[in-house]
Amino acid sequence: MSNYEYKEFNFNKDIKKIIAKNIRKYRKEKGYTQEQLALYTDRSFEFIRRIESEEGRRGFSVETLWRIATVLEINMDKLFKED
Repeated sequence: MSNYEYKEFNFNKDIKKIIAKNIRKYRKEKGYTQEQLALYTDRSFEFIRRIESEEGRRGFSVETLWRIATVLEINMDKLFKED
C-alpha cells in the first residue's frame, strides 16, 4: 500500500517546438545568426540549426539551454513560455 495519491499532470508534447521557437525568436531579437549563437555557446552550427529546425529537432541538455539563455541575455524560463 502506497502513501502517495495518484496525480495526473498535463505535459506539453510540443515543448521542444516551443523551446526551438523561443530560441529562434530571442536569437533574432539579439541580431545573432545561428553561426554566431553556435560560436558564443561553444556548440556546432549544425547543432544549433537542428535545435531550431522543424524536421531535425534534437534533444538538448540543461547546460545547453543555460548557455543559450546566457548568451541571449534572458532568463532560462523564457525558453519554455508559450505565446
